[in-house]
Amino acid sequence: MIRHCDISVASREGSVVTRLLWTGLLAGLACGTAAAQAVAHREVDRLQNSATVMKEILGMPDNIPKDLLDRAECVIVVPSVKKFAVGVGGSYGRGLMTCRSGQAFDGPWGAPTMIALEGGSLGFQLGGQATDYVLLVMNDRGADSILSSKIKLGGDASAAAGPKGRTAGASTDLAMRAEILTYSRSRGLFAGISLEGSTLRPDGDANDSVYGKPVQPKEIVRAGAVPVPADAQPLIDLLNQRSPKNLSDRPQ
Repeated sequence: MIRHCDISVASREGSVVTRLLWTGLLAGLACGTAAAQAVAHREVDRLQNSATVMKEILGMPDNIPKDLLDRAECVIVVPSVKKFAVGVGGSYGRGLMTCRSGQAFDGPWGAPTMIALEGGSLGFQLGGQATDYVLLVMNDRGADSILSSKIKLGGDASAAAGPKGRTAGASTDLAMRAEILTYSRSRGLFAGISLEGSTLRPDGDANDSVYGKPVQPKEIVRAGAVPVPADAQPLIDLLNQRSPKNLSDRPQ
């Protein structure tokens, strides 16, 4: 009789443990699914917000000079960069880079690779406000550097505050010297701004989320390995409309 009771108790305990294990497993799967959906939603927002930022900036009276946009090989858009905390200089932003297709960057604008912008100089510029950044990559060396690894602006790649609006006439020499021209918009004000000391790097996890598979930045931009995501299409259409041809005539 005692033996029978022992077996019954053990059986019940085993059932409870099994149910707890299954409950934990299902809860873990649900959390994992929810986390993946949250990441995907975040990247969709990044693609859509980048298009909005670029459209609004190009619609301003004094915006990026067209002659510079027409000479750019790639465009980087980083919407709503924020400081980590009050009194902390470090800041971060997540955005994208789209380049003209083709080995000579002479085709239509192509699928974007996701980008991270980080560094102390951002915090100095922000002043507690969310700020949008647009960077023009002016030659293939700058583009290939960003696609390959983390780079420091002003160190690994020459960078300068970009001219705007009516200063476009004086922009040619500047564009010839700098590999990357940098702009910011905060509280409705748009201007060229120095980001020397900040870093740019490929955001591999975001690329995997956007394209649904592991894919390298160079495969996206240089090899055309993936199509333009639907949420990035408005940005690509805008750039193809505003700057359909690469008019750069300098040696690559």
